[in-house]
Amino acid sequence: MKKLTEKYETNLRKDFLDPVEAAEYLNAALEDGSQEVFLMALKDVADAKGISEIARKTKLNRENLYRILSTQGNPKLKSLNSVLHSVGLKLSIEVGSQL
Repeated sequence: MKKLTEKYETNLRKDFLDPVEAAEYLNAALEDGSQEVFLMALKDVADAKGISEIARKTKLNRENLYRILSTQGNPKLKSLNSVLHSVGLKLSIEVGSQL
């Protein structure tokens, strides 16, 4: 008998392989305003792609990646940009609300 349901995390990881879905998830995390929430979200996206694959593409070792993506992480812009690029995303700036 085939199992009709899949683990929620399995489907979520599949969704994060789509750069559009990953970008929406990360943007929602950014709107929270917490660096920790954003880094947890980025770790979710990175886990979906595979930390080893990201380490290879970014030329960062796995230990550094785990440290960067921890809730205590404080990645440099270059490292953050490398991780985002490795999952098909890029940083951008948008006009905020007028003061």
